[in-house]
Amino acid sequence: MTMSEAPLLQVEGLTVHFPIRKGVLQRQVGTVRAVDGIDFTLKRGETLSLVGESGCGKSTTGLALMGLVKATGGTVTFAGERIAGLRGAALRSFRRRVQIVFQDPFSSLNPRQRVRDIIRAPLDIHGVGTPKERRKRVAQLMERVGLRPDQADNFPHQFSGGQRQRIGIARALALEPEIIICDEPVSALDVSVQAQILNLLADLQRDLGVSYLFISHDLGVVEHISRRVAVMYLGKIVEIADRDALFASPTHPYTELLMKSAPSLDPRQRRIFSASSDFVPSATRKPAGCPFHPRCPLATEKCTTVDPALTSRDDGRLVACHHR
Repeated sequence: MTMSEAPLLQVEGLTVHFPIRKGVLQRQVGTVRAVDGIDFTLKRGETLSLVGESGCGKSTTGLALMGLVKATGGTVTFAGERIAGLRGAALRSFRRRVQIVFQDPFSSLNPRQRVRDIIRAPLDIHGVGTPKERRKRVAQLMERVGLRPDQADNFPHQFSGGQRQRIGIARALALEPEIIICDEPVSALDVSVQAQILNLLADLQRDLGVSYLFISHDLGVVEHISRRVAVMYLGKIVEIADRDALFASPTHPYTELLMKSAPSLDPRQRRIFSASSDFVPSATRKPAGCPFHPRCPLATEKCTTVDPALTSRDDGRLVACHHR
């Protein structure tokens, strides 16, 4: 594999567990296995979507990659360097090159700061440019995301939801990152505004070559923006495939469940998934073996004891299933 083909981000066995503590002595009585050993890669200039039900560990994965949540295991390699070993200037460089856009465009912005100060904050923290250059950069970023520079003195509450998310995107672009983690960036917006933000993200990727890890539970949004899709269930990735292949023919039973559960106006697309049980396991008490087996119509005794590995298939997709 040449350097141009090597993944920009490589995740191997990433694990994030949270202890459950009770009592005066705060003794640990359990563990929330939010992310339970996942592997994936992200190439330069591509969009990999991480999709799954609420609570499956998608957002925790994004926060762990940023270092906002401490990983309990696994390795994350960015541009050939392990993140866990970065210190000092190398760590500051990594934080400049990987940015995040949060889900709620209101709570992620400081309501007491003017927009120019919000967008300029990354430049101030990393000491990029002179004060005059920073002011010019803020105006350029606002224009780039579809906002007027003369709105720079306004506060977040003076903007609509879609405009606030544009402010968040401008802030993420300030340091010219190579990867932007988009954590449900359009889920709090109206459908028409969602399309505008998705088109903006696509334009930025085309012009700047930025890579996206796009976290979402909305299959329509994922189908629109993705190049590849990783399906996550109870802290595990169960399938990774090219977007067109995944939506045309889902392989893992859980991916099939997601597709058949999506609302559709076309009666021909309204299919019923015959789950063997409505029981949804918890991240605190995961079943042995395959985590999906209590709901899977294909489950056998092997599924209850052996957790299938994510393995490559002849068509290039990765699937974690004993029967597919």
